Amino acid sequence: QVQLVESGGGLVQAGGSLRLSCAVSGGTFSRYARGWFRQAPGKEREFVAAISWSGGRTKYGDSVKGRFTISRDNAENTGYLQMNSLKPEDTAVYYCAAGFPIGGISMTPREYGYWGQGTQVTVSS
Repeated sequence: QVQLVESGGGLVQAGGSLRLSCAVSGGTFSRYARGWFRQAPGKEREFVAAISWSGGRTKYGDSVKGRFTISRDNAENTGYLQMNSLKPEDTAVYYCAAGFPIGGISMTPREYGYWGQGTQVTVSS
């Protein structure tokens, strides 16, 4: 059974950085796209970033462009989200996702069939 496990969340001051990791295990599928989403209390799940299987294509939500970088290491079955210049409004539970979206990359949660349990990121002002 496929499992996605996030790590790297925590408490950081505004302006600081965190690096989230997402390890995929238990499955033999390959050539999957990856995505990161976040959800703050009382808000809908928000797209953060996505990356194609090869890593050649990436997409970012408008609120994180220029501050966050998505990457992946297919040999290690691990994906990453480097978050710099963090702001209090980045506070949320961050979820990684994997799947096979049409076109090979997607900003839409329903196009990802596998999800991690989430990791809390809290940015203090």
